[in-house]
Amino acid sequence: MAKKRVLFLCTGNAARSQMAEAIAHAFHGDVIDPVSAGSRPAGFVHPLAIRAMAELGISMDGATSKGAEQFRTQPFDVVVTVCDSAAKDCPTWPGAGRIEHWPIVDPSWGPDDPATRFDRFRETRDELRRRIDELAASLGESPS
Repeated sequence: MAKKRVLFLCTGNAARSQMAEAIAHAFHGDVIDPVSAGSRPAGFVHPLAIRAMAELGISMDGATSKGAEQFRTQPFDVVVTVCDSAAKDCPTWPGAGRIEHWPIVDPSWGPDDPATRFDRFRETRDELRRRIDELAASLGESPS
């Protein structure tokens, strides 16, 4: 089976979409060819996103915040918006087989307590893993 191209979009491409790309690559890279981008790229990958992924043994070395416009002319089997802002900024995508919206709250917002904030990144990571497992199953692969 040919890999399905999947674009994960959020606003800053600093946390949620970056984690989604890394999860899809690590657990479903045999059927998903993932990329991520932001409608307004932050210019960095959030350190807590990197740390949360490292807990799963996934390295995000070399990950960079990318803009959605660089992918505008590329075809994707699935485009997934992982925040309401990206869904609003990019309600359609030329060449997308289908578009899904996953309204996942930005884990970097909220109380400044370091432990609480990191717990939100873990929860976001785990929610993304669950949804990506479901996506992979819908594309013809069993969850890992």
